Amino acid sequence: MPADAPTILATSGGFRRSARLQWEVGPLTRFAVDLAGVTGRAPRVCFLGTACGDDSRLISTFYDNAWREGWTASHLSLFPMPNVEDPREHLLGQDVVWVWGGSVAGLLAMWNLHGLDAAFREAWQAGVVLTGVSAGSICWHTGGTTDSFGPELRPVTDGLGLLPWSNGVHYDSERERRPLFQSLIADGTLPPGYATDDGVGLLYRGTDMVEALSERDGAGAYRVERAPDGTAVETRLDTRRI
Repeated sequence: MPADAPTILATSGGFRRSARLQWEVGPLTRFAVDLAGVTGRAPRVCFLGTACGDDSRLISTFYDNAWREGWTASHLSLFPMPNVEDPREHLLGQDVVWVWGGSVAGLLAMWNLHGLDAAFREAWQAGVVLTGVSAGSICWHTGGTTDSFGPELRPVTDGLGLLPWSNGVHYDSERERRPLFQSLIADGTLPPGYATDDGVGLLYRGTDMVEALSERDGAGAYRVERAPDGTAVETRLDTRRI
């Protein structure tokens, strides 16, 4: 059953350290799966590790987690070739698509090359819940800040644009993120947008940001806009702990 409205949960979290696995699913990702509203069967969750070059260990850990969570798991790899016959059809058959972090520039380039930009828009409009962390958060927006090109952060402005906002991730854990995100909005390189501390997610229904959620005490979400005088104005948002 698709979500009631086009739904995206864009996060700087959704996973955590694990005593037994490389990592384990966190509350934000469980919340994204709940948003799909699946009843009477296991939710179908597809994992994309494109931003990490479809690392096999990452994908294997996802399957371990999905087994624990009771999901029907699949993944979509693009290296060295797509692992499914029809990526579009595969995405449309999911309840939730979860995109991992890494190189957002590399992710967008590969997705566009394989026509997934159009496929994701179609899946989103059909009610497939889209979620992800870091690069898997920025990708749904118009752009944000990235270390895809090297240690010094740079803007990325060719996101999928399902959401007409910019996106800042790791706002509290990487000190260069906040000032650069603000300056890029102030000078018009990026449109107004939303940012998340680690462990925080932004819930969008359609293109409206309707709620900020946190899996970590004290972590926040922020709205950043360009003031008439050309400066950036940041507003901390109410954030619900889950």
